[in-house]
Amino acid sequence: MRELRPLQALGLSATAEAVYLALVEQGPQTLAELADRSTLAGSPLESLQHAVTELSDIGLVSRTDGRLTAQPPRAMLEAVAERRAREARIAYESATVLSRFWLDHTSGSSYVEVVDSSHRHVAVQERVHDEAVAEVRGLSIGPVGGSDRVPEVSPGTLDALDRGIAYRVVYGADILQDPKALAVAHECVDRGEQARVFPRVALNVLVCDDRFAVVGVTAPDRTGHHSIVVQPSGLLDGLIGVFESYWRMAVPLPSAGEASESGTTSMNGHRQVLSYLSAGLTDESIARELGVSERTVARRIARLQEMLGARTRFQLGVQAGRRGWL
Repeated sequence: MRELRPLQALGLSATAEAVYLALVEQGPQTLAELADRSTLAGSPLESLQHAVTELSDIGLVSRTDGRLTAQPPRAMLEAVAERRAREARIAYESATVLSRFWLDHTSGSSYVEVVDSSHRHVAVQERVHDEAVAEVRGLSIGPVGGSDRVPEVSPGTLDALDRGIAYRVVYGADILQDPKALAVAHECVDRGEQARVFPRVALNVLVCDDRFAVVGVTAPDRTGHHSIVVQPSGLLDGLIGVFESYWRMAVPLPSAGEASESGTTSMNGHRQVLSYLSAGLTDESIARELGVSERTVARRIARLQEMLGARTRFQLGVQAGRRGWL
């Protein structure tokens, strides 16, 4: 079971949550008494005072004669929920009004919004993970040569996976030759993502359910990045169709554990070779991934062709697919 963090989920500090839980468990206390509690030991007095203010502002703590008392949470937090729901409705209404004003004064299409995301592209993509209610589909070009950026899981992805959102992602085959990027992909797979690999993925796309998509592109001057947000339209349908085409042609991403089995001739070993081969890797690249010689790779492929009665590598892929080996 996850650690209880309901107040932090609402934006309160960890100290504020610890103070409230201590008051609920131990009853009314002074600030000095709170400071002596094991869960709050070492917390500066100023930090505790700020935490009490946080709790008082939303009615979860009252003060009488210097003693702090926890208040029942339901009524207070329901009031917070109602206020935030009202703010959300106002935000959506404002977005509609301002979007209409924008369209009246620009030449943009009503279903496409171009956002200069050079410095906030993560926030644009995070919308997909935060707002998804059923499924996220993604195309990822993968690591780009020459980039100094360390690969990392996109903010919001793991939280969405943990709350049960289905993820299907097709990665460019270059990810197989970048250990750090591959480790990031495997971290997502370990949390439930379905991942496949295709030799050349042409664009970066995230699709949120069937409601909208975010396409990442390089800015025209090539000095920054733009995010194209696509609302329901024929273009969105087309992007979903492009993803599904990639998904059908792609092969499963080899699991993190398969590399350790690469020296065997087991079915897992066969599938790994076939996956790399179908993903477009050369014999040299496959050999590097498996930690064997190119001659060994060629010998394994020849053995697989013999087993499946395939004269060419293309026929090998077809026969392996028919047998469910991919």
